[in-house]
Amino acid sequence: MRISHLLTAVCLALLSLCAQARPLQETEPGPQASPRATMFTFLGALHRVKEGNFAEMDTALACMDLAQLDGDKAQARVHAAALWYALNHLRVVQESELPGPDDLDGTTSFTYFPKSLSEEDLETINAIEYTGEQIVLELGDDGAWRFNAQTVEDAPRLRESLSALESKLEVDEDGLVPEPWLRQWMPSVLVGGEIMEVEYWQWAGLLVLVFLGFVVDQILRLLLSPVLRRVLVRWHTQAEPDTERQTLRPLGLLGTGLVWMLMLNFLELHGVAHLVLITAGQTFTILAGTWAAWNFADLLGEIFALKAKATQSTIDDVLVPLVRKAVKVFIVAFGLIYTAQSLNFNIVPLITGLGIGGLAFAFAAKDTIENFFGSVAVILDRPFEVGDWVVIGDVEGTVEDLGFRSTRIRTFYNSQVTVPNASLVRATVDNYGRRRYRRWNTTLSVQYDTTPDQILAFTEGIRELVRTHPFTRKDYYQVRCREFGASSLDIMLYVFFEVPEWSTELRERERLMMDILRLADRLHVQFAFPTQTLHLHPNQPVENPEPAYGLPGHSSDHRASLQGVKAAHKITSDQPWLTQKPGPVQFSGGPTDVDPSDPTQTTEDTPSPRPGG
Repeated sequence: MRISHLLTAVCLALLSLCAQARPLQETEPGPQASPRATMFTFLGALHRVKEGNFAEMDTALACMDLAQLDGDKAQARVHAAALWYALNHLRVVQESELPGPDDLDGTTSFTYFPKSLSEEDLETINAIEYTGEQIVLELGDDGAWRFNAQTVEDAPRLRESLSALESKLEVDEDGLVPEPWLRQWMPSVLVGGEIMEVEYWQWAGLLVLVFLGFVVDQILRLLLSPVLRRVLVRWHTQAEPDTERQTLRPLGLLGTGLVWMLMLNFLELHGVAHLVLITAGQTFTILAGTWAAWNFADLLGEIFALKAKATQSTIDDVLVPLVRKAVKVFIVAFGLIYTAQSLNFNIVPLITGLGIGGLAFAFAAKDTIENFFGSVAVILDRPFEVGDWVVIGDVEGTVEDLGFRSTRIRTFYNSQVTVPNASLVRATVDNYGRRRYRRWNTTLSVQYDTTPDQILAFTEGIRELVRTHPFTRKDYYQVRCREFGASSLDIMLYVFFEVPEWSTELRERERLMMDILRLADRLHVQFAFPTQTLHLHPNQPVENPEPAYGLPGHSSDHRASLQGVKAAHKITSDQPWLTQKPGPVQFSGGPTDVDPSDPTQTTEDTPSPRPGG
């Protein structure tokens, strides 16, 4: 299901839940506990209506007995405005003129006008066309004081009678509109009738508002798409097309929610409909904003991840995912808090409970907290980085990801091992990825019939290859005839490769091995393999046998070494890596194309001489 559909479903669910709420007209006794409380509740509510909070009209209507109006809400709002104007034109209402809860003494009716006016005010009123309307508050059966039904019915006539008086509150008469201004422009067929306390013209306005919201959604996405691309170009970076679309989608929905919240006030809904739609609009806008912030965090994370890959340090490769996850956690937390506020949930007890239960939570989440601080320790201490070849306990592989709770290692069997970060604080980490040199220690076995001069030439030739090759360490290496083996003379080869990764090490090791084979071939040195030879002792020994090797001269070793060096030079003299160091190993994804007509791809070279040839 698409997220926009999910948000719509959430708003509809809120609509159905709030529709079951009790009407706002059922005001608690407190605001109407006395004539004084009812008067100031009524005046305060209409003052807030004047400021644009049209939902307060229900509070004002709760202070009036609407029996004479047959429950017509639109007509009731007109009479409420008329009564407010009448009170406004009389004088500034004083608390001392109205009895409070302690001043009633069993009274069930109180006449505010004209009884409570001064003689001067009565003389002024008598000078105008006053037809005897009164303002009376009566105690209802539910214990609430209200303007009685006659007062409500006579309010428009009283307003006309007092219209010649100067307004004591100095309020512009256009400040309080007795009916919505949009209603005045609606055709008569849409005015008067209502469904679920919402008039026909308001239903029509809601349909137009929904359509307008979807239009704003499409327009915002079309306008913001080139803006986002231009910003990415200015930052000298780029993002995946899917990431760009996911970033723009909730921004359009956020604009839709803001338009709905702004335009709902022009429909001047009241009661349950106003409560439900305002709550649904706020929830929709908050969820869309949370979604937009979430996707924007993904976009920034992708951008900074690309920039981190371009740097030599890998610590930012670890920090970017961690910061990205932390930001998204905060976004969700703020989204939940504001969503709860829009639904009128009291989150103060929840926050207090979290503070009290923090200790219990710490004990319950002990392992999680240890893993979190373990990840912090790993970031600060930096025993390894993403991409390093490490050995942690009995786990060996390449570090793939460092998270809040655990580190994931890809083994050389291609399995993934998850290591809790808490164990990394105490574990011994062997980081092969930080080796400057990679050692190769092997033994070359040659036949026993190899002459000393051949061995000296062979070992010196190998040393010359080590000194020549592009990735070998030149300041320390060992190539010596070390052992008399059971079936061979053993030459120790102990060298180091200065390479960044394993694939390059294998390639350079192969290069050196092939050159050693070529060198042995040119020096006619034969490699040995495990053999067993049966010697039959003669009955009569040979007297004074001739020695197999001649005595060495003062320069025999030098001549042999020089022969090996020359052979090594012939092998490496035409190699391309003498002038340009080879790059890292690149793996091709398919079969290699060979062009027979290309002379550089011919295989008809002069073959190397066979051993002994």
